[in-house]
Amino acid sequence: MRLIPRLCLFGLLLAALTPCAAAQDRSAPPLITVSGQAELRVQPDEAVLSLEVEKLDKDINVARQQADDSVAQILALARRNGVPQQGVMTNYITVGMKYSTDLVDDSDDEDAKKVKREFVGYEVSKSVTVRLTDLARFEGFFAEVLKAGVSRVRGVTFYTSQLRKYRDQARAAAIRAAREKAVALSAEVGQTIGKAYKISEEDPSRGSAMSNSVSYIPGNYSSDESSAFAPGTIAVSANVTVSFILN
Repeated sequence: MRLIPRLCLFGLLLAALTPCAAAQDRSAPPLITVSGQAELRVQPDEAVLSLEVEKLDKDINVARQQADDSVAQILALARRNGVPQQGVMTNYITVGMKYSTDLVDDSDDEDAKKVKREFVGYEVSKSVTVRLTDLARFEGFFAEVLKAGVSRVRGVTFYTSQLRKYRDQARAAAIRAAREKAVALSAEVGQTIGKAYKISEEDPSRGSAMSNSVSYIPGNYSSDESSAFAPGTIAVSANVTVSFILN
């Protein structure tokens, strides 16, 4: 039985594959690849408030009850402002022992100074998220929430309930921008574009292909000049890349 040397076998395989690869390169049409961006500014119609309640007492049951009472007030306020049950969520509950530390100066010797550690009490924390869908109630609701024993407002984020519609509009505008760019660029070299050969979108969650993002833009769109509430606008953007056949 005759054996073919490995080097010869590799050469035979390379010779067989090269014409195929060359044929694929020849089959690809001449292309012009451009990107298009678009951004819409829309008014938000929803707000999500992230609230935190912290209570401290040497009796853990007292601290827990105080935290529960504050959360109950927040829930009652949410119901009175038209927030449905699914619009309120308790995110987490933490319980910990809190201590204070003081430097006790018993002598002039720095090395003789001691740190006194004293138990202050049990700290009970609860985090609550409220989705308010009627922004006309926001200012009053926010003021009442602060009186309900909220220790910290972690953040207020504004959204639009019609995000899908605005994303579709931004995407269509981005496609138009890409086509206009391709027409202008190809005209500069005396050519025209044909049909789209490939379309992709940048997605920030994946870091590459399709970009539909929403960001908060500070500003004032409120028509009521006496109101201190001005959530601004939301920017809904899209970023596309299109390859057109170059004629």
